[in-house]
Amino acid sequence: MSPLSEALSIAIEHHQSGRLPVAEQIYRQILQADPNCYDAIHLLGVIARQVGMHDVAVELISRAIQIKGNVPEFHNNLGGAYLDLQRLPEAVTSFRRAVQLKPDYAVAHSNLGNALKEQGQLEDAIACCRKAVKLKPDYLDAHVNLGNALREQGKPDKAVACYQRALELNPQLPLTHSNLGNALKDLGKLEAAVGSYQRALQLKPDFAEAHNNLGNAFKEQGKLDDAIGCYRRALELKPDYAEAHNNLGNALVEQEHLEEAADCCRRALELKPDYAVAYNNLGNALVGQGKLDEAIACYRRVLELTPDDAQAYTNLANPLQVQGQWEEAFACRRRALELKPDFAEAHSNLLFTLQYCDGVSLKSLFDAHAEFDRRHAEPLRQSFIPQPPSNERLRVGFVSADLGRHPVGYFLIGVLEHLRQQSIETICYSDRLVKDELTQRIQSAVTQWHDVQGTSDEQLAAQIRADQIDILFDLAGHTARNRMLVFARKPAPIQITWAGYASTTGLQAIDYLLADRFEIPAESEAYYQEQILRMPDDYVCYEPPTYAPAVAALPALAAGQITFGCFNNPTKVTTQVIEVWARILQQLPSARLVLQYKGWNDSSVARRFTERLTQLVAPSRLEFIGHVPHADCLAAYNRIDLALDPFPYSGGLTTCEALWMGVPVITCPGETFASRHSLSHLSNVGLTETIAQNLDEYVNLAVSWASDLPRLATLRAGLRDRMAASPLCDGKRFAEHLAAILRDVRNKAIASSN
Repeated sequence: MSPLSEALSIAIEHHQSGRLPVAEQIYRQILQADPNCYDAIHLLGVIARQVGMHDVAVELISRAIQIKGNVPEFHNNLGGAYLDLQRLPEAVTSFRRAVQLKPDYAVAHSNLGNALKEQGQLEDAIACCRKAVKLKPDYLDAHVNLGNALREQGKPDKAVACYQRALELNPQLPLTHSNLGNALKDLGKLEAAVGSYQRALQLKPDFAEAHNNLGNAFKEQGKLDDAIGCYRRALELKPDYAEAHNNLGNALVEQEHLEEAADCCRRALELKPDYAVAYNNLGNALVGQGKLDEAIACYRRVLELTPDDAQAYTNLANPLQVQGQWEEAFACRRRALELKPDFAEAHSNLLFTLQYCDGVSLKSLFDAHAEFDRRHAEPLRQSFIPQPPSNERLRVGFVSADLGRHPVGYFLIGVLEHLRQQSIETICYSDRLVKDELTQRIQSAVTQWHDVQGTSDEQLAAQIRADQIDILFDLAGHTARNRMLVFARKPAPIQITWAGYASTTGLQAIDYLLADRFEIPAESEAYYQEQILRMPDDYVCYEPPTYAPAVAALPALAAGQITFGCFNNPTKVTTQVIEVWARILQQLPSARLVLQYKGWNDSSVARRFTERLTQLVAPSRLEFIGHVPHADCLAAYNRIDLALDPFPYSGGLTTCEALWMGVPVITCPGETFASRHSLSHLSNVGLTETIAQNLDEYVNLAVSWASDLPRLATLRAGLRDRMAASPLCDGKRFAEHLAAILRDVRNKAIASSN
């Protein structure tokens, strides 16, 4: 062996043992003796690539190829250097040259597949990786690359098999365990995914990406505290990790820690300025803070970066709607569905939005909801498993993300606590992320409780079937985080929608809608897909919070002027509402109007309102208040003499709270369910004197009540006691009537199945 050959062998031994500086020194000594030693040049290039000097690697390996062109390994390693630099066309060319020179070169086939995957050519990438595996069945990297390409192609089940084969070959691969976790998470197998991430972290505790991925799995399971802990650990290990900053911000949004969430998203954008997902999450945090103009700017930036992002169009529509930019909001919702026709969430959002529109009719709502059923629910009817209810102890399930301090929670708790006395088993399937004291109280009231965050619709439907639920309640309709596609699978023999939505769901799979004679009069039944069940009193039962302050004396007596108030969502305050309220204020020159809700503190929302009013009403007569804690919101009614109900979407919980605080509500019901909440609540309290038949009467009632302070003061003083004694607040009475209705529909279903 020549001295140079011997030196090269020694250098290669050092190289393979990881002693790169020693190997590099010997390679350079060889090149001093023989500047054209292509092996030494090539291997110097390999070292340069190993230490991250990718440009140098390209230069050196290219020089080796110039000297000795037809070496497959040289072309393969040049392709790797180009791939490191994301110079994908050159990488593909180099890998192709390697396999041309050596068709059975498994490593080059695998690398070519990896480069093609980066170019988005997934079919060709998969073919190359399969070729590599066929040539070399125990080639670990080929199995991993094949798994990566299959996962990106949307075939996580096949990706799992590839990663598992790689781990059979070498179980000590933290990155592959993490990749396996990602594929399992795609399949909805969250517990298994968590196990894979935890195994990766056992092997490599400082693996920031695995901490981040574990956080994502915990978040999908609804374990927000655990998720946040993982993201924070990832950032301790890798402070410039933009994705972890973004994910932390997203989790904090769901915990309603909005200021810190916004800071996290902004940090992600400092690190990665064109990071569309971080702009989207920042927009979500800003919407939660009521900073709508800033949120809109974020969503528009998302659409500049990713013009076909259906979710961004859906998100953009929300603040536009609150600002009163209805035309653009509807355009955004329709565009989301054009881009993604099977986007059920976007379709639900569109249906929910229709409830707020001036002039909306029951017929138009019926037709729009029927389209949802045709598009999203009809394909699932094949999964129906017909089963009659049992004739044993009645098992009633409730599905909701709102089991806490939310209108649904306040309407449900008194019912659940009294259903226990009716020999009915109650089972809750909760998607709620942020739990509070009312969540705990609801959980204590029911027979069984299941946290189902992260459970797919198909998995949840299977769980409900396994639980042998006789009657299943939907408490969301088409509101946020709904489970319409669980109900579309018909997991229970009897399904009822109630309390959470103000219209038909449109689903043929839902049998009944629980209402009352005020919400749905007999002549309106034809515009509901569901059969109507009517409670004898109100369709809900209100449980006032224990922290509600005492009712104060009528504020006008001390102030010398009437103060009107509306604490409803600004989305409900349409152009027509503004015009009618202006008429009231014109007739009462000293009266004031206080508007309180998240979003009213946004300058654009307040500006929309004042621009229509200030030509007739001095701005000093208007007061806008943004989000405040619930106890403070209730206390603010002690500044209000009369509440003005919006239309066509009237107050629900808001009306109950006003009445509990001694404040009468002027309302004008229409034909839609959404317009008749206050009608039902006021009628059940016996306060029909504030219900108008038309908008002229609405104005006259507001002016009349405001002009008779003694009458108003007397009503205020006794309204809480009057309400407490009414059916609206009688949970025991409501539960008894509900239990009778549920047994009746169960018996009818059993009879029809025999």
